[in-house]
Amino acid sequence: MKRVVTALFLLPIAVYSALFAPWWILFAVVAAFALLCFREYATITGSFAPLGYVAGMLILIAPRDDMILPVVLSTLAALCLTFFADDPAKSFTRASALVLGIVYIFGSWKTGILLHDINPNWLMFGLMVNWVGDTGAFYVGRKFGRHKLAPSISPAKSWEGAAASVVTGVAFGMIYLPLTIKGTSLPTAGLLALAANVAGQVGDLAESAVKRGAGVKDSGNLLPGHGGMLDRVDSTMFALPVLYSLLTFLK
Repeated sequence: MKRVVTALFLLPIAVYSALFAPWWILFAVVAAFALLCFREYATITGSFAPLGYVAGMLILIAPRDDMILPVVLSTLAALCLTFFADDPAKSFTRASALVLGIVYIFGSWKTGILLHDINPNWLMFGLMVNWVGDTGAFYVGRKFGRHKLAPSISPAKSWEGAAASVVTGVAFGMIYLPLTIKGTSLPTAGLLALAANVAGQVGDLAESAVKRGAGVKDSGNLLPGHGGMLDRVDSTMFALPVLYSLLTFLK
């Protein structure tokens, strides 16, 4: 029940921000999500959060063609932090985690803004394709899941649940995209949904691996029934860049 209540709270925010809100509200919501995600990431990895916040916001604000500059500068700044550490080996690991988190979280959400700039429905699709898939995976996996997908990383996930996520995500894409993006054929919609859904499931496992390495079960406790914000949007942060890359390639 907590999962449902949380989803009912987040869904209107996502729909309004992606499809109807002025651009500045969309940006504020994306920035808030990204900052919350990075806060949780920094906590579980021991990264230096203040630098991450500044670098990340610069990535979100920067024009598309200038995004590389904040990444380079944040990398150099992270390396400078190692000068003041008592243990160089650990400090280098933390600096690496910091840069990885900046690109992983803020870079991913930046592609969400870029998708919105192409067409707000692309962003809505990128958000929903894995949320719909997660619902299918949760109920099918819980009832029929027998074969573990990645037991060493995420023991609760099953191949049956992963297949259900693909089916429900692709079905959603083949309905949503032709109705909202003019000229999108059913095969194209299905392939884009498949790519975004699979990318999202990989993202879910990647975040689970980060948590497993840090020895924590959830990234936080912000969202009842889900854990932290990062737990809720880990699949989205892989799906958005993959979807944007495909759209850029197909232009």
